Amino acid sequence: MSTKYVLDPADRRRLLASPAGWLACGLGSGLTPKAQGTFGSLAALLPWLLLRDLSVTAWLAIVVVAFAIGVWACGVAGRILGLDDHRSIVWDEFVGQWIALLPALLAPWWAVVCGFVLFRLFDVWKPWPIGWFDRRVKGGVGVMLDDVIAGIFAAIVLFLILHVSTR
Repeated sequence: MSTKYVLDPADRRRLLASPAGWLACGLGSGLTPKAQGTFGSLAALLPWLLLRDLSVTAWLAIVVVAFAIGVWACGVAGRILGLDDHRSIVWDEFVGQWIALLPALLAPWWAVVCGFVLFRLFDVWKPWPIGWFDRRVKGGVGVMLDDVIAGIFAAIVLFLILHVSTR
């Protein structure tokens, strides 16, 4: 069982031997020695750029599917590591970041930077109810849920910033 920030080689091999583990660690972005959540959120920007041109309906469908797959993958990865939400599990950051950037789909470039910062702020700070869900809901659902809520909070604030800035 790994409770360290950095995975030991045996835990890393076990995690990466599973497709669920590979996905849960954000295709490797969660394996950095520090700031795993930040690196996961940064890595999430690359697929987001590909999703940006889709219709909002298609984009929302992808986010819902990514959430469902994340519940499974993060649950499997947590069982592999013996810890529900090890720092290397960052697929939740991918989905939360994508949600946070919803208002940036049709906005100037600086909205992406602002959405990134807002998501990281809410994900680290964990104001109510984010922290409540983080402490009480376990397994793959728990791993994913607090970041989804952080993404929703960040999206709301980003929308308000964009609304005020266009007046």
